[in-house]
Amino acid sequence: MPLTVMEAEAVQAELRQLLDLTGPGPRRPARVAGVDVAYDGDRLAAAVTVLDGTTLEVVEEVAVDGRASFGYVPGLLAFREVPSLLEALGRLSAPPDLVVCDGYGLAHPRRFGLACHLGVLTGLPTVGVGKTAFVGVHAEPAAERGSWTDLTLDGDVVGRVLRTRDGVKPVFVSVGHRVDLDTACHNVLNLTPRYRLPETTRTADRLSRRRLAENRRTGLVESAQHDETR
Repeated sequence: MPLTVMEAEAVQAELRQLLDLTGPGPRRPARVAGVDVAYDGDRLAAAVTVLDGTTLEVVEEVAVDGRASFGYVPGLLAFREVPSLLEALGRLSAPPDLVVCDGYGLAHPRRFGLACHLGVLTGLPTVGVGKTAFVGVHAEPAAERGSWTDLTLDGDVVGRVLRTRDGVKPVFVSVGHRVDLDTACHNVLNLTPRYRLPETTRTADRLSRRRLAENRRTGLVESAQHDETR
């Protein structure tokens, strides 16, 4: 685990060389996982929920407790979350076919967000779905579900601004590892039949928050707060 910002950025640069940004990745994954982390200070609860790729029903879930061992630095939040997420993923009965992260992949100042980091370390296809723009510029997509525009950074396409519900704020999709951008957006639309955010994100968020609430009741933590920037 790096101890400084400079060391962490060096790790990102090294791991970035291992990225597969062409995929093509699964278009009909049987098991799709969502990951999320809830915080109370430096204590955290990391959650993984696995959904049936057709019905979107939760078929497996794992939550683990941990402690952040790296400070809060935008763009380096993977170093706070990945260790516990790896532990949670490792407890699944079988690896998922696709992992959807609540955050960013290539749409990152150094082109290596949480989805990229987690994908390279696990070898799993990963996608990042952010609630807001972290980097880059874009035009507003049309109001209809499925409409999108390019998200660009320094002239390069690093993601898409995707409308998942008619007339509702878009999400920001970027590839993480072993998935191309078309496939990433295809899967995100399949995961948003009713709400703006993917069902993977919604279920993992609920599980991580529930785990912190259970810890409060058992005296492990006194209060909880959620960090949405990854």
